[in-house]
Amino acid sequence: MNLPNYFLADLPPEATLSPAMVTEACQALKRNREQYLARRTTDQQVKLLSRLAEEWQDAGSPFRQLALERGPGEAGFSRATLERGLDAFFRQLTRENLHALLIQDLGEPRRLDQLVAGVAEPPSQRAALAVAPELVAHITAGNLPNPTLMSIVLGVLTRSAQFVKCASGTAFLPRLFAHSLYEADPKMGACLEIADWRGGHAGLEQALFAEADCVTATGSDETLAAIRSHLPPKLRFLGYGHRVSFGYVTSEVLSSQFRAKQVAALAANDVVAWNQLGCLSPHVIYVQGDGGMTAEGFAELLAAELEQREATEPRGELPVEAAAAIATRRGFYEVRAAHAPGDTRHWCSRDSTAWTVIYESDPQFQLSCLNRFVYVKAVADLKTLLENLENIRGRVSTVGLAVPGEQAADIARQLARWGVLRICPLGQMQNPPLTWRHDGRPALGELVTWADYEL
Repeated sequence: MNLPNYFLADLPPEATLSPAMVTEACQALKRNREQYLARRTTDQQVKLLSRLAEEWQDAGSPFRQLALERGPGEAGFSRATLERGLDAFFRQLTRENLHALLIQDLGEPRRLDQLVAGVAEPPSQRAALAVAPELVAHITAGNLPNPTLMSIVLGVLTRSAQFVKCASGTAFLPRLFAHSLYEADPKMGACLEIADWRGGHAGLEQALFAEADCVTATGSDETLAAIRSHLPPKLRFLGYGHRVSFGYVTSEVLSSQFRAKQVAALAANDVVAWNQLGCLSPHVIYVQGDGGMTAEGFAELLAAELEQREATEPRGELPVEAAAAIATRRGFYEVRAAHAPGDTRHWCSRDSTAWTVIYESDPQFQLSCLNRFVYVKAVADLKTLLENLENIRGRVSTVGLAVPGEQAADIARQLARWGVLRICPLGQMQNPPLTWRHDGRPALGELVTWADYEL
């Protein structure tokens, strides 16, 4: 399958982008939006997205086939990892889920179409319209495809023109999704642009920011600060910075070897998904060690599970510098384990950097180098755990729980009050629902402004 040249990212590698090309593209997007999208209904957009999602889940889809065939080389994930990750994403894009997102964030699914009262607003007193930006510019991090795809989905729902600036070398999957959208609805596709250039190109960025009404960005805190410093004062900016995640397992769910293996399999799901990259992946699995299974024993089970997963869902090749970072970190813990075997142990794949498990008795949070490199740490209880997480307080995205059902709500409440933004079952950390509030904020609601009509 050969992709036509619809987007700037389709240009040959030797092509050079200029600020004038970016300006012209943005102005064309806004003209197309006014002509093709302004009078569409939200329900039409929901039908388009749900139909497109069904096509991406069809094994016969040429776009899916191309993603799985060329994705390992282009995106760095194995075919199995891509297949599982893309299926999890597109499975969420149902009409029911999109409708639920509209109600959650806007209060009424027609709020983008007309002035309408919400459930809590008597129709005789006030109505409101959610007003979307004319042109949204998305600055993407590129380490995972799903956040970029979700940004495009939100823009389609709001009927905004969109310019997606991908990190250098990461445009393959967003570009493929954009082509599938163009084929499904050419007029919608004409309101979307995909481009790819290295960050820090001031001329291109200034041209983009001069035309946009809203800029969204995902990346490190330093990247967000740099983008913010170059934005015009009145331009809306929605930044999603760096966050970390971890798992928490209580002793009660490890009461037997069978149950412990089940929990280890759930933890492995979160480590393997998208190769543990992104803010939702666990750096550490904390294990309450006052039951029959110790944290060290759980680490050994997790290592065995990751070894099995490598056979069915291999990690794939890494850049030299990433593989070197894992090898260096392994060497450090190998020396530490030799000198203090009661406090540190390590398990790793043979003749490769495919997976690594480090057990430590020290409960202090430790950043992983990711790519299936995970820590398992012992902790006495939730209170002790939180005391050892003060250095990351305010920066935690997700906690994956494996706890008894009767304790789950209380533990979740304590974590939420401490500052965790999302609590979910272990095994689902990299699979948030469509209605997930990214960084604790309503993803769709963040894009719009409100016009109230008092009757």
